[in-house]
Amino acid sequence: MPIGPMELIIILVIALVVFGPKRLPDMGRSLGKAIREFRNAGKEIQNDIVESIDKDDRDSTKPANKTV
Repeated sequence: MPIGPMELIIILVIALVVFGPKRLPDMGRSLGKAIREFRNAGKEIQNDIVESIDKDDRDSTKPANKTV
């Protein structure tokens, strides 16, 4: 159930009334920073997983050193 434009406008008006026009930009900035940090952390975790998989693949394709 996606949020439509009318619901978004209602939420913004309620936030404006509750928090006031002076605090709303600061809250938006804080929310933007939090979302950016969350995305960066997700990308970092994804990169770590890909590197781990690549390392395992490289290790499994190396010929085994067998000494008799």
